[in-house]
Amino acid sequence: MFYAYTMTLSQRNDFFKAGILVAAAFLIMIIVLSFVILPVYSSAISETTKRSTGIFQVFITPFLQSAPHASFASMTGAVVYAFITIILVYYFFEQTQSPEILFFAIFVISFSFEGIRVMVPLKIIYGLPMVYLMMGSRILLFARYFGIFSLFTASVYASGLEVQKQRNTLLVITVADLMIALGVPIDGFVWDSSLSMISGYPGMFNMVELGVIVISTLSFFVSAYSRGTKEYLLIGLGSLLVFFGRNMLLSTDTWVTLLPGLLLLALGTWFVCTQLHRVYLWF
Repeated sequence: MFYAYTMTLSQRNDFFKAGILVAAAFLIMIIVLSFVILPVYSSAISETTKRSTGIFQVFITPFLQSAPHASFASMTGAVVYAFITIILVYYFFEQTQSPEILFFAIFVISFSFEGIRVMVPLKIIYGLPMVYLMMGSRILLFARYFGIFSLFTASVYASGLEVQKQRNTLLVITVADLMIALGVPIDGFVWDSSLSMISGYPGMFNMVELGVIVISTLSFFVSAYSRGTKEYLLIGLGSLLVFFGRNMLLSTDTWVTLLPGLLLLALGTWFVCTQLHRVYLWF
């Protein structure tokens, strides 16, 4: 039997601090390892068996070849985004109680785990056993979908889900995510051009992600109508932007989509956070 439980403001802020530490640890790791792994990126890309998949990759793959260091920039950009954004979330929401911001923060922190992609060049350099790549890939897959499901959950809370059910909600997300991370087949011997290990059913999961974000956006729009709060319209738009920015950034293997992905991610985050802060400013 599960008991209703919601984080206190202090506990939630401690969670934000932990997220800052996680992002900082991955960022330091990338900086330290960059001197070792950057020289082998060309070799890593040459050993790829397929291009990375994504909503935007479909359009650029026929026209542009993968750039060896674009995936390193993508990985680093994702971790930097997580580090800077979670600091700003903590600073601006330290005294502001908002159920949505907890789950959006989880979405942000999930980008930190993109640093796991350093395992591919490390495998080339040090000959790491495939079991480590498999474990890392499942952790990365778990983090990515935990982030997507958390963004969806934020929209559900905006629609009126009881705040007291945070513990149960987190448990449901965790169980569903574990089923995906442990159940999806992963090839431990090959990787794509973003230096992510190749997992099964990429097309299906792209469609699932797109469906989840469409429902999330619509939930925010419904919240704007049902609660009479126009800020949720911009939050819904922001959630759509962060999804497209995320998809573009994490799957990019060229320089063309790197900057647009980061810009969409930053703009969407600004919409979500500023408007959520405005909604709960007086509470």
